[in-house]
Amino acid sequence: MAAFDSDPEDLKNTAVQVAREAADLVRRAREAMLAGEAVQVDTKSTDTDVVTAVDRASERLVRERLAELRPGDGVLGEEEGGAAGDGVTWVVDPIDGTVNFLYGLPGFAVSVAAQIGGVSVAGAVVEPVDGRCWTAVRGGGAWLDGKRLHVSSPQRLDLTLVGTGFSYDGERRGRQAKVVGQLVSRVRDIRRAGAASLDLCAVAAGWLDAYVEHGLKRWDWAAGALIAEEAGAVVSLPGEDRELGADATYAASPAIADPLRKTLLECGIQEV
Repeated sequence: MAAFDSDPEDLKNTAVQVAREAADLVRRAREAMLAGEAVQVDTKSTDTDVVTAVDRASERLVRERLAELRPGDGVLGEEEGGAAGDGVTWVVDPIDGTVNFLYGLPGFAVSVAAQIGGVSVAGAVVEPVDGRCWTAVRGGGAWLDGKRLHVSSPQRLDLTLVGTGFSYDGERRGRQAKVVGQLVSRVRDIRRAGAASLDLCAVAAGWLDAYVEHGLKRWDWAAGALIAEEAGAVVSLPGEDRELGADATYAASPAIADPLRKTLLECGIQEV
């Protein structure tokens, strides 16, 4: 593969292009759904873990466009799986926040990231409803619609706004709720928006001071975690901080990253 084929800026532009096209498809489908058109819904790991025909159509579009624009690259997607290629692998979440989409809530996104050797080097997260486009290139910063992103700087832990999410498995969700119950009196407040990619982007923008969740898959964090990291967040991905949990994803402002981590351990997050 020629060197220019892996230029992170070019990869970012491709991610933006295909994510925007998929987001347009999802937006049109949402408008039709809200107008009364039925959407086919199936389940995956549990009855609360849903996938729609729109998820599948969005991923097919991304795969088709990547095959045209980047023939030979690997693709790993939430709905159709896949494997890493020899060079660039595209990691795709065709609708992150499917439950929000299904309920008519606006908090969902299309996430597309380019990885080399399992490391994200470029990515885009596009919100179909309002068109916001979050991007990052490794070593090149993070951006929202052309505006450079920087994480927040909360002065104290008790002034920290923390995002999180919950498992589809009811038993694990209960354990996560116990941790949140311990944490909520020690921080400013807790937010649970329902789309991991957008939570990570919110850390990048300073809309959240930190975010922690267990059980994310690669497509959930591949773009968003890069955006948070390039905006200055302290980030650990699944498998990197086993004290927080083998499948924990953590992103936080450097101002409170260490004390919040210590507090999470005190709240029993390692038991989740």
